[in-house]
Order: sequence, then structure tokens, then C-alpha cells
Amino acid sequence: MLVKVCGLTRQQDLDMAASLGAGMCGFIFHARSPRYVTPAHVASLESGKMLRVGVFVDQNAEEICRIMAEARLDMAQLHGKQDLDCAKAVGVQRVIRVVWPGRYCHRALLYNELQKHAGACACYLLDAGTTGGGSGAKLDWQDLSHLPAPHPWLLAGGLSADNVGQAVSLCSPDGVDFNSGVEDAPGQKNTQKLAAALAVAAKQKGNGYLS
Repeated sequence: MLVKVCGLTRQQDLDMAASLGAGMCGFIFHARSPRYVTPAHVASLESGKMLRVGVFVDQNAEEICRIMAEARLDMAQLHGKQDLDCAKAVGVQRVIRVVWPGRYCHRALLYNELQKHAGACACYLLDAGTTGGGSGAKLDWQDLSHLPAPHPWLLAGGLSADNVGQAVSLCSPDGVDFNSGVEDAPGQKNTQKLAAALAVAAKQKGNGYLS
């Protein structure tokens, strides 16, 4: 089970995530987010063996590539309207495409959206709500059971030690993304909450593609 910890802003939280076995760390480059960080700040943060992921909303391919180079990022998580050309410029195998199941009234429409981006990403992140992220809202996990996604996918949306076991049991994602559910305040992770959440996640079995 791959674990991503997102919305990171402090070195101590990166150190904790790495020591607990997280595989990815996420940094948000959206100025209106309370977890916003600059490329220079992220470049100064060390992340051990974790893959470094940048979260992008408004940026085009040129700006994404510039930030990725400056901040020493491995992957780009695309939340905006970036198209296939943008994904190709970044590198398709470096793209995580965010999809919001709440936008679709029928599961078939969600599947069509996943297919639409199949050639423009390496994996998906399915988040709660209909836009943005880090709100603490939760998905209908049961509705995602046995989702025939073309690529591996990560589950996000209000996950914590209290609910990640149930979430994984109901919908079997390939990985999970922790953010608001392990915080004291935006961008400030709680050591006990993070440790408890990752301990539960470590016991889960996903689809296996990213385990």
C-alpha cells in the first residue's frame, strides 16, 4: 500500500513521514491554498527516499516544468484543466491526474473520465468534493468498490487513522493520500495523528500495483 503525505511545509513533518515509511511527499504550489509553499522553500527541504510530488492547479506546462526543476520534484499532480499536451511536456510517467468522483452522477461517467486521461498520466488520485483539496471531505468509498481504473489510483479525502482501514477495505485503492486528517492546522502535521494513520495504512492491502 503506497502512502502519500500531502500539504507538507515543514522539515520535521517530512522527517516524520519518511521515518514512518511514506512513499510520497506532496507540496502545494497553489497560491490560494493555506498550505502553499514556494519552489525555493521546497528545494530547501530534504525528503529521503520519498518521491517528491508537486500539486499544480493554475500553472501551464512551462511553469510546471520550471517549478519541478527548481523544487527537485519527481512527479506533478494536476488539479486543473491541463491537457494531454501539457502532460506530454511534463512527461506522462511523471503525472498524477486528479479526478473528483463527486462530479459524476453515474459510475460510468467517472469511468469515462478516467479513460479520457488514460494517455496523459501514470496514475490517478481520486479526491472528495468537486474541486480543490485538503477540505477534509470524504468520498463514498463503497461506490468506488472494484473500480476498473486504467491505471493505479490513490484515494484521498479526509483520511485518518480512524477511517483509512474502512476506506481501503471498501474500495481497495492502490494507495492513500493523507493531508487534513493528520494535521493540527493547515500545513502543520500532528506527529501522533500521522504515526497512527501510517500504522493503520501499513496493514492494508490495495490492488498491488503500487504496493
